[in-house]
Amino acid sequence: MRKVLIGGIGNVLLSDDGIGPYIVRMLASRYESSGNVELADLGTPGLELIDYLMGKDTVVLIDSAKSNQRPGTILVYRKPDIVKNQEPARNGPHAPSLANALLTQEEIGTPPKKVVLVAVVGQTYEIGCGLSESVRMSVESVMA
Repeated sequence: MRKVLIGGIGNVLLSDDGIGPYIVRMLASRYESSGNVELADLGTPGLELIDYLMGKDTVVLIDSAKSNQRPGTILVYRKPDIVKNQEPARNGPHAPSLANALLTQEEIGTPPKKVVLVAVVGQTYEIGCGLSESVRMSVESVMA
């Protein structure tokens, strides 16, 4: 049986950065997942991101993105794009980056076969628990 992870990444206390956990909660409230689909609020993962990816066949991550594009724009990245555009190794509370975690999984020999990152361009990352209107308007499209 294929194991699927749908994970929301982000800090719910920083406005639009919380889009990932927000969408995972919405999905959990609307759908009953089967035993092979895990819905998880990953928060702002550090090294434990590697553990979340372990043993999964397919991983769909939802996160916010900073971009010059219009707030609420949905960007989709696949594993080759994520790894190709990796950031340098980071040391800090949110290390490693997604690309570094995927490369570590490759080295360990347990990488997910399919990885998709759905990112929503944020408008504000100020302290606050609500999403901006432009990001909130993209929620249904992300869940589709």
